[in-house]
Amino acid sequence: MDRVIPKKTWTKKRLLTIGGITGIALLIGAAFYFTSGKSRLNVDKERITINEVKKGPFQERIPVNGTVLPLTTIYLDALEGGRVEEKFVEDGAIMKKGQPILRLSNTDLELSLVNQQTAVYNLLTQMQISQNAAQQNTVNRLNSLTDANSQLKEAERVYTLNKKLYEQKVIGAQEFKQSENNYFYLLEKKKLSVQLLLQDSTSNVQQLNQAKQSYIGSQNALSVMRKKVGDLIVRAPIDGQLTSLDAEIGQSKNKGERLGQLDVISGFKARVDIDEHYISRIFIGLTGLTTLSGKDYKLIIKKVYTQVTNGRFQVDMEFDGAVPDGIRRGQTLQIRIALSDETEAVLVPKGGFYQQTGGNWIFKVSENGVKAYKVDIQIGRQNPDYYEVISGLNPGDKVVTSSYENYGNMQELILKNNLSQ
Repeated sequence: MDRVIPKKTWTKKRLLTIGGITGIALLIGAAFYFTSGKSRLNVDKERITINEVKKGPFQERIPVNGTVLPLTTIYLDALEGGRVEEKFVEDGAIMKKGQPILRLSNTDLELSLVNQQTAVYNLLTQMQISQNAAQQNTVNRLNSLTDANSQLKEAERVYTLNKKLYEQKVIGAQEFKQSENNYFYLLEKKKLSVQLLLQDSTSNVQQLNQAKQSYIGSQNALSVMRKKVGDLIVRAPIDGQLTSLDAEIGQSKNKGERLGQLDVISGFKARVDIDEHYISRIFIGLTGLTTLSGKDYKLIIKKVYTQVTNGRFQVDMEFDGAVPDGIRRGQTLQIRIALSDETEAVLVPKGGFYQQTGGNWIFKVSENGVKAYKVDIQIGRQNPDYYEVISGLNPGDKVVTSSYENYGNMQELILKNNLSQ
């Protein structure tokens, strides 16, 4: 007799099918999880730099390099051209005002001086001759006036006597008229002599003044010529140190050519090159700091050169207070110029991360310190030590500040210790 066998619910085939489907689903889920989630990278903690975000005083500063120069430099130019005949000192000598530096020779200039001297002597001789002639003419005029006075007195005596005799009918009219005419003639002659004497006196004064003016002009020209010849000896215009002397015996120098310079060694300044990006923020009175031998020294901008060359402009900074001992001309100083007042700000130390992120994001370390994830931030001002964080981070946060060059597009960093082991 046949017996009905009950059908099994969980057959081996069904179990294998379900197991296969489940495995495939798990594989798909795992693949989806690992491909659609955040990209991660394991990094060694010892090979990265982690810093804490903090709040503290912040001052925007820019690092620049300055070259030490004397406060004042006087350039020595050849006032007259010539051949270098003698050098009295060498480059680097400490000079006193008026001390000779070198001597030039110029035969044309020296010959001009001799000619000018001769012209002055000739003019002086002519002036003396003219003066003697004027004096002699004056003497002659005075003699003529004396004769006229004498003749007039005699004519006046005769005229007065004849007038009385004529009135008494003692002499005739002809004799009286003759004495009268002679008297009035001599009277006019005296007036003319006086007038000529006055004219000669005025003329002599004018001629003498003109001669004096001409002589003074010639003397001034001679003084200028002597000074030009004297300028062939180049002298120190002030006390200072002679530098950059460019003159050798036998060398010819043109008028106006640079011979060297004289540095006033009473103080120093720094000539600083600054990127043109900051030209609108740099002005007289801004301060900066430089550190030498572990000590900070303050400098102040005293002059701004607004001309831009190759994307940079220059300023002169002078020391405010003490000047570093042993500082030398041409020495390079590293200066930090302050562009703002000191304020409180959220700060993150400077690091290589900025080159890859531009300050737009950073890896922030989780509270348990096992990973760092990408967060958006906003960076404001900066100085050589810190960036000012405007948003995205809070004091106490820890961030990775070293370079992100090898991280590619990773979203998270898994922080591990001794990853290389």
